[in-house]
Amino acid sequence: MQLPAVRLLVAVADTGSMSAGARLIGMAQSNASRALATLERRLGYPLLTRSTRGAQLTAEGALTVEWARGVLDAVERFSAGASALTEGAAPELVIGASMTVAEYLVPDWISTFRQESSDVRTTLRINNSRQVIDGVRSGDVSLGFIETPDLPGDIRSIRVTTDRLLVVVSPNHPWAARTTPLTLGELAATPLVEREDGSGTRAFLDAAIGTVRARPIAELNSNAAICSSVIAGLGPAVLSNLAVQGALRAGRLLQVPLPTTKLERELRGIWFGGQRPVGAAGRLLDIALQPALAQ
Repeated sequence: MQLPAVRLLVAVADTGSMSAGARLIGMAQSNASRALATLERRLGYPLLTRSTRGAQLTAEGALTVEWARGVLDAVERFSAGASALTEGAAPELVIGASMTVAEYLVPDWISTFRQESSDVRTTLRINNSRQVIDGVRSGDVSLGFIETPDLPGDIRSIRVTTDRLLVVVSPNHPWAARTTPLTLGELAATPLVEREDGSGTRAFLDAAIGTVRARPIAELNSNAAICSSVIAGLGPAVLSNLAVQGALRAGRLLQVPLPTTKLERELRGIWFGGQRPVGAAGRLLDIALQPALAQ
C-alpha cells in the first residue's frame, strides 16, 4: 500500500473532491485517479462513488479514511522520533528519555513541538532512567523524562502522566488460566523477565514490592525484547500498559489479574537548576503536560 494514495484519500475526504484533494497534496489529477483505483483494487472494496457531480466517499471509504488518519499520524510520529535520534551539529535542544517514554510518548511531543518551532534542532537520547538523571545533572541533557521513583534531591521534576504496570504471560503459562488475583507476595517470589538494573520499571517494582525479590530469569534492555521473550514462554514480566497493548489485543500476551492495589507510577519530566525550564525546553515540557498528548 502506497502512502501517497493513503494521503490522497484523506485529502479527498477533507476537500470534498478528487481534484481539490490532488492539488492539496501536489499530485497530478491523472495520477490521482489511478492511485485511488489501485488502492481500491488492493483493498478489495470501493472507496468512492464517481458521478458527474464528483466523487463521494462510500460507507467503506469513510471508515477507511478514519483508519488512514491513524496511519498518517503514526508516520508523522515515526518521522519525528527517527529524526530526533540523528545527532546534528550543535543541537539547541537535547532531550533524554527512558525507554517506555521514548517509545510511546516522546515522538508525539516532538512532532507537536516541531510544528511550532521548526527552527529548533532536537536530539533525543534514549537511556534508562538512572542514565537520563545523570545526563540532566551533567548538563548534557536539557530536559529529561523518566519512570523511576528514585529521584535525587538536586533534580527538579513535575508529573507528566500516570502509567499503569501490568503482569503479562504467554497464553501457555500456568497463570494464563488464573481467575484469582495474583498477590504481591507471589509476584515477589517469582523470577521475572526484567529490564536491566537502573531502569525505571525495575526501580518501581523494587519500591512497590520490595527489593527482596526472586532473581530475574533474564535481564533485557528493551520492552520489545521482553515482550518477545514472554511470548516465547521464557516467563512472566511486569511492563507498562503502553508497551503491551498491541500484544494483548492480538492475544499473544495475557494479563494476569492483580489485587485492587494497582501498580501505578508517575512518569516525570526532570531538569536541573531553576524553578522551571525556559526557552525550547520549557515549551516542550508544556507540550508534554497537555493531557491529550500525555495519555
